[in-house]
Amino acid sequence: MLKYDVTVIGGGPSGLSAALSADRANAKTLLIEREASLGGILKQCIHDGFGLLRFGEKLSGPEYVYRDIKAVYETDIDVSLLTFVTKTEKTDDGFILHLVNRDGVTSVFTKTIVLCTGCRERTAKQVKIHGTRPAGVFTAGQAQNLVNLHGLMVTKKCVILGSGDIGLIMARRLTLEGAEVMGVYEIKSEPSGLSRNIAQCLNDFDIPLHLSTTVKRVYGHDRLEAVEVAKVDEKMNIIPGTEEIIPCDALILSVGLIPENEIAEDLGVTLDRFTKGPHTDNSFMTDVEGIFAAGNCLHVNDLVDYVSENGALAGKAAAEYVKKERKYAKITIDRTLGYIVPQEIDLTTDLSKVEMYFRSFSTVKNAVLEIKIDGNPFMEKKYMVVRPPEMEKLVLDLSSAGLTENSVISFGIVKKEGDING
Repeated sequence: MLKYDVTVIGGGPSGLSAALSADRANAKTLLIEREASLGGILKQCIHDGFGLLRFGEKLSGPEYVYRDIKAVYETDIDVSLLTFVTKTEKTDDGFILHLVNRDGVTSVFTKTIVLCTGCRERTAKQVKIHGTRPAGVFTAGQAQNLVNLHGLMVTKKCVILGSGDIGLIMARRLTLEGAEVMGVYEIKSEPSGLSRNIAQCLNDFDIPLHLSTTVKRVYGHDRLEAVEVAKVDEKMNIIPGTEEIIPCDALILSVGLIPENEIAEDLGVTLDRFTKGPHTDNSFMTDVEGIFAAGNCLHVNDLVDYVSENGALAGKAAAEYVKKERKYAKITIDRTLGYIVPQEIDLTTDLSKVEMYFRSFSTVKNAVLEIKIDGNPFMEKKYMVVRPPEMEKLVLDLSSAGLTENSVISFGIVKKEGDING
């Protein structure tokens, strides 16, 4: 049985960074990917805008991920493609992974695991769209894959449900390929995607955005023929009399992402009910010793630069992992925050540069993030506006905060009157 110090599961941006970081720390590393090539979702993201933070230039998805793929193949990292993890076993000194690939059924031993399994998209049935099951109903990622990687045109006239970023990008992409996008329909009262994508993908192409509106039903036998849309009230209930039939041959769904954490659940890792990802400390280790998590399986990131960044930190932490007694300070949030990652602070790590990510629960202008330690003010950070679709990154120096195992670090957002310049 082959033995490794670090096994990274998932060969997307976070997995590539985690494997490279573990290798640099002189750990014998295995990188497992279920697809035929490395790169994850970025292989099909041919639009630019990636890498501004990490590389200081605007790259397409394939350009961005190629740099890490090339770097991986220049190292001694073992790469196993078209490989699925079918079973995991915890042992006294590590884990046994049972794998299925082109060579058959194999097993490997690893001291640590870094989960970089990404997300999956919600389907039509998961958002309770009624009607038949005709061809022509796609998730935004499926449509992107078919158009960008396989050169297949999936629609002539479509409706897009959900204003998530992939849906907005596909509205522009399909328009450029000659399709007619009838509109983007969002059940919430404000868009779910980044403001820049609303501007560049919808406004620049005169594609209408309908808020507080959803798709109620689909029509068609062999192929989608029409959808029924309707307005919703503040509780997201259909408003009778607002229904409208829109003829179309495709419905593109951009209705949210779900972190892929089946392996984490099998290993007994606790999941955060808000992020749907593992509960981790500031070194990205879960509450199961030796298991780390990074990237979009931890929480859905806005920028791939952040995905690569925390993948690298998790890979390094896994390589340096040794079983020792750890001491933790607790993190709490109030109802003004949707979530914060990490959920606790390992006091045995370097606390001079603790990276944290959060989303607000609602849109707040002139916002101030208040951080308290044991009820005492620690610091404040001002924001012109915070919005749930836009993740915020925070770097804290907690090295002189006097944290102990009994410490509680609390986060909350308050609205300040007047303008905030900064």
